Amino acid sequence: MGEVRFGVRDVAGVRFAISPLWETVTSFRAVADPGRYAVHLPWLTSVRALRADRALAARTAPLRVLTAADGPGERPAADAADFLTPPPRCPLAEFEEELALLTVPSDGVRGTTPPDPADALRAWWEAAVRPYWPRVRAVLEADIAYRTRQLAEDGIQEVLSRLHPALRWTGDRLVSPELGPAVLDLDGRGITLAPSAFAVRCHLLTGPGPTPPAVVYPARAVGTLWERRGASGEGLARLLGRSRALLLAYTSSPATTTQLAARTGLSLGAVSQHLGVLRDAGLVTSHRYRREVHYATSELGDALLARA
Repeated sequence: MGEVRFGVRDVAGVRFAISPLWETVTSFRAVADPGRYAVHLPWLTSVRALRADRALAARTAPLRVLTAADGPGERPAADAADFLTPPPRCPLAEFEEELALLTVPSDGVRGTTPPDPADALRAWWEAAVRPYWPRVRAVLEADIAYRTRQLAEDGIQEVLSRLHPALRWTGDRLVSPELGPAVLDLDGRGITLAPSAFAVRCHLLTGPGPTPPAVVYPARAVGTLWERRGASGEGLARLLGRSRALLLAYTSSPATTTQLAARTGLSLGAVSQHLGVLRDAGLVTSHRYRREVHYATSELGDALLARA
């Protein structure tokens, strides 16, 4: 049974983050072990041809070594080579930002000197993850939006208690058999909570020095990740116009104008104009985080989509 012990400063230092590097490593493992990732079958089917690509196989060979299971009692990818998945440091980091911070250990992995995985990770990201990243990221951002609303309504204790059925908040610590057998004292560093689309259980990520540890947990609504979404019915398209109906459907998870333009094929200007109309009608809401504005359906918009 693993425990993460919190102090007062640690509770104040709870934050959320998304890690494209984690999703890249874990998705590579998913292709090698599809039985554990049945929820991702549509994606697994779409990337199946990549396994026959000899050039890609050659570039990603280091990942096959570093994420291979140990045989009986096999360990998931993140545990097989922990240095591949350091705790995320930025709430909305880009893949290249995380890759630049990756440090290959000098003392080897499993008794051997590990290969530099940077090119292998970049090759898999570009081929299998980046084309789907806007969709994956939208699900992860929706999970964070849900948790932050829960924080506002019920407090941090409820957030920690309801992250995942395998996690339990008791007294001053987070307890789970999935966090390993040790007790980790945060010592004022705080902790990062990172939802994941490809995680099948919870993971505790630790880094050197003052880097806050991270708990990776399976995100909510991953089952909707690969759903095909259309214009949500001809009636709604006639009411709002096809483009606005499509945008309303895609904002069921928070998304930026850039993400919506990529998904719908509309120009950024057209997306902004249509979102303005939908917002004025009370069908979508917007909130700013740093330089990005995220749009999501309001309660009225959700009700309209459900009725359609």
